[in-house]
Amino acid sequence: MLPAILGGARAGNLVRFLAPGGVGGPRWGRLLEAAEGTSVPKAKLINSILEDSISTTDEILEVSRVLPPLPVDPAPAIVIMGLNYRSHAAEVGKELPRFPVFAFKNPASVIGHNVPISIPAVAREKPEVDFEAELAIIVGRQVRDASQDEAMAAILGFTGSNDVSARRWQGKKGGGQWSRAKSFDTFCPLGPSLIPAREASAALATSGPGLAVRSWVNGQVMQDGNTSDMEFGVAAIVSYLSQGTTLLPGTVILTGTPPGVGYAGKLSNPVEAGP
Repeated sequence: MLPAILGGARAGNLVRFLAPGGVGGPRWGRLLEAAEGTSVPKAKLINSILEDSISTTDEILEVSRVLPPLPVDPAPAIVIMGLNYRSHAAEVGKELPRFPVFAFKNPASVIGHNVPISIPAVAREKPEVDFEAELAIIVGRQVRDASQDEAMAAILGFTGSNDVSARRWQGKKGGGQWSRAKSFDTFCPLGPSLIPAREASAALATSGPGLAVRSWVNGQVMQDGNTSDMEFGVAAIVSYLSQGTTLLPGTVILTGTPPGVGYAGKLSNPVEAGP
């Protein structure tokens, strides 16, 4: 197990980070197995995160601070899917959509692992802010009108996300606009690490076992789902969104949440009152 700074992410995952003192600015590396007794994670540097073949250098650096795993920061777009888990649709009493349902989230809402979620004053009048654990897709290659195979090839990797939502703003107060309710600052935690697409493709295949998607609130498990419950898989989502539309490198796609609302590692964020 890697140190707590990485939320239990496994060795071999990709991480965007700062070295001690912030020297060199944001870096990308492949996590190394932690030596026994050490509390400081290390990563082997990557030449370029957006190359077709990701290769590491011989340089190894300590990971001082984990950053959101964005190959382009800020992300050119954040797309959020709704009602994509069969059991979640049943939970809220809605029929599964015929086609993927989606909206957009403000790219400025992104924060990283262990960064506090700040609830703004306009969303604190009544308790309304909710969590939604989700698998996030990070697009690594520009794509348009993609088949499902082409869509899968365009994915850089997968990470954990929390589609934080203000429910009153999702209803009447926000005009029924999902985007407004989900776009407040700090409402899109991502991380802590990135599972390379090639290493997760078998689990996410139609016949694969899927990946676990869980959320905890104050140590209590609130959601415990699996991506195998998704109505539209990752390749189908990217293919659908790319029809007649260019998806740029760095685009983030949140793939929907399992029931219980209200492998990349455990994304953790405290919650505090904001301005």
